[in-house]
Amino acid sequence: MSIMRRVRDMTVATLNERLEKAEDPVKLIDQFLWSTREEIIQAEKLYQQCLGHSNHLKVQWLQAEQLKEKREQQAIIALKAGEEHVARIALMEKAASEERANQYHELYEQAAVSVKDLEEQLRELRSEYQSVYDKREYFAARMESLRLQQRLNQRYANGGVYNSSPGQQPSGMFRKLEDRISDLELEARSLRDLRKAGQEFLTSAGQTMQSVIEREMESLKRKLQQEGWKS
Repeated sequence: MSIMRRVRDMTVATLNERLEKAEDPVKLIDQFLWSTREEIIQAEKLYQQCLGHSNHLKVQWLQAEQLKEKREQQAIIALKAGEEHVARIALMEKAASEERANQYHELYEQAAVSVKDLEEQLRELRSEYQSVYDKREYFAARMESLRLQQRLNQRYANGGVYNSSPGQQPSGMFRKLEDRISDLELEARSLRDLRKAGQEFLTSAGQTMQSVIEREMESLKRKLQQEGWKS
């Protein structure tokens, strides 16, 4: 496991711990996304530098290989012409080019491994960012639903909707009170479930999340049926 991967695992574990205690999970997730985005930017810069260096080493390696072959051909030509001294010089330069080609080839292979590792790390970072971002959008939508429900509850509490009709009977006022208490209970359960989901959102699989949603849906349906609503 790479150092970067170990650091990411530690960061995610810390996030899980903080989410469990967070009053606003979405704000905490936004901070994590910002940090991850900055890390991606830095990794992309490093990747470009490593890729450029790798390409440079490849050029040096191939040039040395070409020069080696060229000196060998020159040695052959010199021998055919009876110029053994020139042939020896060409062969010496061929040997030097071959050594240089081997050195650059070794460096290029090392650089290529580093580039591949960085590509994999970038892929993991981008995938992690997208996964967390998608979950962030879901939790943000739930928080917005809660805020709107709170505003609606406040409107009921201030004598808005039900008192707008003239000649309202006492039974209507009690119905308003029951609705208010039910909404507060639903809000409390929703906040509790949201915190629990925030703790588990990075490690839970898609099926687990779907099961939680289905259970919440069934609970809401039962509650609505008890209150006389029809699905």
